[in-house]
Amino acid sequence: MKAVTQAALFDAFGGIRGTVETMLPGLLFVMIYTFNKDVRMSAIAAGGVAVALVAVRLLRKDTVKHAFSGVFGVGVGIAFALFTGSAKGFYLPGMIYGAGLGVAFTLSALVGFPLLGVVLGPVFRENLSWRTRNPGRKKAYTKASLAWGLIFLAKYAILFPLYFWGDETQLGWLLVALKLPPMVLAVYFTWVFLAKAPPPIDVIAEWEAEEQAEKERKARTREA
Repeated sequence: MKAVTQAALFDAFGGIRGTVETMLPGLLFVMIYTFNKDVRMSAIAAGGVAVALVAVRLLRKDTVKHAFSGVFGVGVGIAFALFTGSAKGFYLPGMIYGAGLGVAFTLSALVGFPLLGVVLGPVFRENLSWRTRNPGRKKAYTKASLAWGLIFLAKYAILFPLYFWGDETQLGWLLVALKLPPMVLAVYFTWVFLAKAPPPIDVIAEWEAEEQAEKERKARTREA
């Protein structure tokens, strides 16, 4: 179960490749902006690499879920940057989204409907069965969701003061630096909590078994 959990978590959150692909546009933006202070050129470069990453995945017939979400985020950031004429505009949508996720994860844990269970339930073929049939997993999802929420909130508690009062180049580099470590920490805590939880109830297998039993019942009825 431990190996399955690690593999499923790794896949669910995009793996190394997905994480790198979400980092590259922002990294390219801040690198170019650091040297020439040209918001427009930096935004165009970031958008170009985001589209190129999706194109590569499409050509290789790989999953594009994480790449498409990255393109959407970069597109919104570009729109804000060009509208405001400031590099901080490129960073703001992602910061608002990340802080919003922190609030959502935290509140979902506090109200007893952990968001991480909604996200990972289909991955483990349990859907929402953990809510009523598997209290041990509900507890694990609650702890994990709270960990995600607190990690995200701590991250943006560091970043937002720099957004309002700091230098935009410093903000960009700090965003890049804080992209991967909080995610790794959150995934690690998720694995720790789920590894200690009861195994998931495979509701998909249950449905398939029920369908098969129904087909056999109908077949016997026709033969009778």
